[in-house]
Amino acid sequence: MNYQAVIQYEGTRYRGWQVQGNTEHTIQGKLEALLSRMEGDPVEVHGSGRTDAGVHAAGQVISFRCGKKTSPEEIRSYMNRYLPEDMAVLSVEEAAPRFHARLNAVRKTYVYRIWNSEINHVFGRRFLTKVEEPLDVSAMEKAAVRLCGTHDYRAFCSLKRFKKSTVRTVQEIRITQDGPRIELSFTGDGFLYHMVRILTGTLVEAGLGLRTPESMGAILKSRDRANAGRLMPPEGLMLMKVEYE
Repeated sequence: MNYQAVIQYEGTRYRGWQVQGNTEHTIQGKLEALLSRMEGDPVEVHGSGRTDAGVHAAGQVISFRCGKKTSPEEIRSYMNRYLPEDMAVLSVEEAAPRFHARLNAVRKTYVYRIWNSEINHVFGRRFLTKVEEPLDVSAMEKAAVRLCGTHDYRAFCSLKRFKKSTVRTVQEIRITQDGPRIELSFTGDGFLYHMVRILTGTLVEAGLGLRTPESMGAILKSRDRANAGRLMPPEGLMLMKVEYE
């Protein structure tokens, strides 16, 4: 039986999504170990995407197969009983036989949260990245418009070698501000390695007056990582939602 689940996690103490041989502290590793114990046989878990070390998720989607006929309610209850307190399963349902959380995803939304103040946000430090210098949100919005669309985003990826296409479609970058709290929401058909964090770093530099909104097109055309902005820290980033047809 094939299952689909929506999960949440705080990524602070994990080395990222993907299983690694030298540590047990990965999201995929925790989930596979738990489901394998429930099933009595190895269970492979597929996520909609691989979040980096320290990155959080409010709506990560996973898929997995179990040989035993277990109800979605039983699986959700079992997982929430034994998962650590920084992980939770929101829903489990039976999926189509060929459903795959990553391959069938058509749209993802990430949010990057910035605390634009000299004063630390003591209670939000695990979920916000502090930028002390005042940011010009209007300039960031103008730059963001130029980064939307279907483009080759190679300049916004940390990988040096590419086996697959680096063309993606970013449908929307929305920026909102509430006092010192600034949120950047990115929606697209998929994102490259570190892409959202580099896009955010580039927009932050536009907000600091280090780049002009008009320069975004030249960065895209260059396809050179050296021309894009800083890689922002992981703690401000959260995978919010994954959509399917």
